[in-house]
Amino acid sequence: MASYLQIADDEKGHELDLFCIPRHYENDLDKVIIPHGLIMDRTERLARDIIQDMGGHHIVALCVLKGGYKFFADLLDYIKALNQNSDKSVPLTVDFIRVKSYCNDKSTNSVKVIGGDELSNLRGKNVLIVEDIVETGRTMQTLLSLLGECHPKMVKVVSLLVKRTPRSSGYRPDYIGFEVPDAFLVGYALDYNEYFRDLSHICILNDGAKEKYKV
Repeated sequence: MASYLQIADDEKGHELDLFCIPRHYENDLDKVIIPHGLIMDRTERLARDIIQDMGGHHIVALCVLKGGYKFFADLLDYIKALNQNSDKSVPLTVDFIRVKSYCNDKSTNSVKVIGGDELSNLRGKNVLIVEDIVETGRTMQTLLSLLGECHPKMVKVVSLLVKRTPRSSGYRPDYIGFEVPDAFLVGYALDYNEYFRDLSHICILNDGAKEKYKV
């Protein structure tokens, strides 16, 4: 079972005024639940675990856009550093796919994959899917099913966050950064209707902001 850092349901988090928060978001957030520095430290360890498990083989890192782009970039920077500073290194190439399953703060229960026609290029390759958050797990299960039809050699999934929710299908990624409460989280490229991607920390969105940015 994947190891992870657990953020408890009763986690009090951190007051916003202890951190640098963009002024335009100051009234939209309840608290900082995962500071940026902690994200980076955990990401560095995930990079080491991935290289230990998948090292020695060419890896295709598949970024799930849009929310995964920041985690993807930082994770690959750490993998690159390991390649440059250790005896064990692995060739790394990248690809991108976009998956959409949310409208406002609700899952639509409909998974839309953009770029899936290019998945055939992954035949016979070792694939690392990089995701920002796994909630019900249905989106990832759909993506894995599509990917399986292309017959990759190996598929591993790393997700920065996994949400504890009664709506979960039971799916768990191979690598997990943090297990988090069932709250709507934004920041570090996680969005609410495209807002909050420019926030460094992971924060809990307040109810007023859900109405303010609703489409």
